[in-house]
Order: sequence, then C-alpha cells, then structure tokens
Amino acid sequence: MSAEAASTPKTGADARGRRLESWKEIASYLGRDVTTVRRWEKGEGLPVHRHLHHKLGSVYGYTTELDGWRSKRVPVPATDALDTDTDTGPIAQPVPWRNYIRTAALAALALVLAAVSIWFARERTKEQAASIAIRSLAVLPLANFSGNSEQDYLSDGMTEALIAQLSAIRGLRVISRTSAMQLKGTRKSVPDIGKELNVDAVIEGSVLRSADKVRVTVQLIRTATDEHLWAGTYDRDLQDILALQSDVTIGIARHVEAAVNGAQSFPVVPRTVAPEVYEAYLKGRFALQKNNRAGLEEALRYFQTAINADGTFAPAYAGVAAAQSGLGLVFFGMPPGDTRPKVIDAARKALELDPQLAEARVLLANALQKDWHWAEAETEYRRAIEVSPSDAGAHAGLAFWLVCQGRSEEALAWARRAQELDPLAFNSIDVGQILFFSRRYDEAIREARRGLTTDPNDPQVLWSLGFALIAAEQFDEAIRTLEKAASLSDRNPAVLGVLVRAYAHGGRRAEALQVVDELGRRGQKGYVPAAAFLNAYLGLGDTEQAFVWLERAAEERSNIMQYLKVHPFFDSLRGDPRFAEYLRRANFLP
Repeated sequence: MSAEAASTPKTGADARGRRLESWKEIASYLGRDVTTVRRWEKGEGLPVHRHLHHKLGSVYGYTTELDGWRSKRVPVPATDALDTDTDTGPIAQPVPWRNYIRTAALAALALVLAAVSIWFARERTKEQAASIAIRSLAVLPLANFSGNSEQDYLSDGMTEALIAQLSAIRGLRVISRTSAMQLKGTRKSVPDIGKELNVDAVIEGSVLRSADKVRVTVQLIRTATDEHLWAGTYDRDLQDILALQSDVTIGIARHVEAAVNGAQSFPVVPRTVAPEVYEAYLKGRFALQKNNRAGLEEALRYFQTAINADGTFAPAYAGVAAAQSGLGLVFFGMPPGDTRPKVIDAARKALELDPQLAEARVLLANALQKDWHWAEAETEYRRAIEVSPSDAGAHAGLAFWLVCQGRSEEALAWARRAQELDPLAFNSIDVGQILFFSRRYDEAIREARRGLTTDPNDPQVLWSLGFALIAAEQFDEAIRTLEKAASLSDRNPAVLGVLVRAYAHGGRRAEALQVVDELGRRGQKGYVPAAAFLNAYLGLGDTEQAFVWLERAAEERSNIMQYLKVHPFFDSLRGDPRFAEYLRRANFLP
C-alpha cells in the first residue's frame, strides 16, 4: 500500500488507468462492498492511495493497478459469509439431501436478516445525514494542474463559475468569490478554513487542460471533521466548457441537496462556445482582479474580443459592464458620463441574452441607483437575490440602496448578510460606510480599523476611516490617516477633497487652502471629480462655492449625489431652500 499527496499531478494517470476517487467507487469497480475492499487493502495489499492531508478514510485508486492486483490475487480465507470467493475456493463435495433443505432455510433466513439490516442501516444513515446537514459551503480556488502558471486564468475562471452556479441553490449559503480567492495557495487546514469562513463544507479540486481537453476533479469535505464525503472527475472538450461547469455543479448539488431545503436541479447548458471566445472571456475575468486601471482596460479588450467572435455570449457583456463600472469608481478617475451609460447598455444586453445572470442585474442596479432611478434599481437588486440567493454583491447593493433612503437599520441587516457571504472582503469599507451614513461613527471607525489589520496600507480603507474620524471630531488622527491615504494613492483627488475638511476642522486652514489650490491646478490639466471640490468647500464652510460644486456634481451625476439625503457632510446645507431642489432633482422628493 502506497501513500501519495493529493496534489500529485495527474499527467501520469493515463498509464494507470481511470482514477477512482473513493472507497465507494473502488468497491463498485471490483464488484464488492466497501467493507470487503477495505479488508482486502489491509490483509491482501489492495493497491489504494491515500491523500496525506486528509484522514485515513480519504482514498483513491487506479483501474489498471486494481486489475493487475486482482489477476495475481491469492485470497486470504474469508471470515465473513458475505466475502466468500466461490470462483477461487475448493470444489464443493456432494452432501445429503437433508442438508440442502437446511442450507436453503438458513440462506432464506440470512436474506431476510440481511434485508432488515440494510433497511435499518439506511434509516440510520438518513438520520445521521439530517443531523449533520450541509447548510453552508465554500469553493476553494481550484488548483492549476497544467504545470503552466499562464493557465491560472482557466482554474480561477472555473472556480468563479462554480461559485456563481452554486449560489443559485436556495437554503445553501455559498461564500463569495472575493473571499474564496483570498485563500488561493493557502496552507491552512480545512477545519481552520471552516472556522474562518463559518461553513459546514468546502469544495477543493483541480483543473487540468491538455490541448482542447479539460478535466476537472473536485471533492466535498466536511470542515468540522476533515471528512472526505464525495469526489468526482469530469472530462469535456473546451468547446463544451459550459456543460462541464454544469456537470460539476450538478455533481456537487446532488451531494448537498438532501440536506438543503428547496435545492434545485441545474439543467446541462445545451450550447457550446468556441474555445477562443471562452479563453478571451476568462482572460478578461482574470485581468479584472488586478484591481487597477490598467487591469480594467486590459479586461475590456479581452471581453470585446470575445464579443466580436460571438455576439451572443452573455457573460462577455456582463464582463464589459463590470470593467466599465470599475473605471467609474472615484479611485480610477473616469467621468461617470463616460462609463455609466456603457455599464447600463452592456448589462441590459447581457440580461437580454441570459436573464439568469445575477452579476449583470447587480451591475445594472448599481448604475441605475447612481442615475437616481431608485425604483428600478431596487427591483433589479431583489431580482438578483431571487436568482442567486448567495450573491454578496446583490445583498451589499440593496444595503446601500436602503441607506440612501434613510432606512439604516434595514441597510445594516442586509450588510451583515453580505458580510456572512463575503467574510474576508465585505467588511471594512462597505459596512463601515453604511455605519458612517447611519451616523454610528464609533462603530464605523472600529469596522475600518478591523479592515486595516488585513492590509494597513489600503488607501480606500484609510479614506473610509478618514470620513468617520472627521465626523467623530478626531481631527488629528483623521489628518494622519488621510495624509497616508493620499500618499499611497498618488494624491488621489477624492482623498484630497476629504483631507481639506480634516485640515480645516483641525485648525489648519492654510494647509487646507493649499490642497484646494492643488485640486484647481489638477482640474486645469485633466478630470477631477466634482465631489472632490464639493467635499473641500463643505469642509471650509464656504456655502456659496459648495452650491456651485453641488450643481456640477448634479450635472455629472456624481457618485456622491446618491447619498444626498443621508451624508453627514451635507448637514450644513440642509436648512437652505436651495438644497431641497437638489433632493427633488435626485428623485428623493416629489
């Protein structure tokens, strides 16, 4: 009996035949029950391999090795009547006829007892399954077994697709991609991952590509016990990659659905997709994760390549919407008028082709909200949650929609749900901002500081912390925090606008005016968001200039306008009749 690590490359598996992923598969192949083959492994050297990082019950075997063992086997005398080898035992001798009757009666009794035992065993198994139901799941990043790191986009893309499809199972909490991908290459044990993510089980596995063939191997592991529950291997041509994803999803769902109320079946995707289309799409998704402007622009090129090759491939349009949405964020400096219409158009096209794409609905809702189409945005968020109950982005989007309406308690409830679905990513910025808009400044500060324990140099988390520190009148710390954020973000205008307020309220007005001058000079050379000037003049207490820039923010449909009703920094304008007019323009008032 040999022991091998689970990460052993499968490139040599062909010489050893098909890989059987569990005791059950090995027993089925040999035509025996699991108890028998376990005994054969212990007493007769049945060639079974073990996953070193799992417990002893987690095994696999190869058909060629098993065939070779069987052809040379010398049976050990059986001690169990259910494990007699009649084909290799001695020739039976004649017996008296009375013995036939007695033997037949005993055999009949044995069959009845066996049937009763099987029934009780099945009932006991059902009871055990009910008591250890799988209610939550994480898909760990699938390993790239190609031996070529340039193929990471394929394994990452398969991971993302599995998460998206499993998220549609009602009653099952599935951890989001952003949290799952943070565990790529982790050496943490399965029980530790289970505690960190608060999940009952994980999926781990690998992707192996050879030319236009793709093999995906996955296994389901219970986190509390590190118990291997099930494994499966799936092979398809690359052009059938969508069907392959459905095959894997169905295989996983079948092994959790008995424990999940309302679990649903997933039809095999009937269409094929040209390999070059899907590869361009996956490379675009991979570039999206670089989280910088260059990566977003690279992603757009790949998505457009996919669309040019196949204009009916809905995910590529959702990718365009995601990239354009990213470019419209304040840290990447693109005017909303340049990006938001493209987000809406691409998301609507994706949904026209595939109404089940939850990501496209969330992206559409985000854009509609920033364009003040409140009712339609809410509808799209709720449809996204209906389609994909574990979509963290949909829950987060609805939370922000609610806080914009002043419904802070409901917003926090949805935000906490999003945090459960995305525990490693949705925390410091998003929950902290909702707490800030809810005027719970101390909690917002704690939330942001918790995020900084993961990355103390994240400029966006520092920026979010700066807002809350100013509102809590902790001006000296706010200045230090925002100065650090400005340095780390190449003096991003959005950060500078809030830094002006920190300087002004902290008694350093001269420095505040210097930063305003810097914003003015930069505005003469390129785009500076209107919100940067608006925050600056609100901080300086210059009401007239604040209204000038409020008008410009309204004209460009600035992101800050969606928070007009609840943003604490606007409090100094709320008594002015002119402010009510902006609330009407943003569709907050009739």
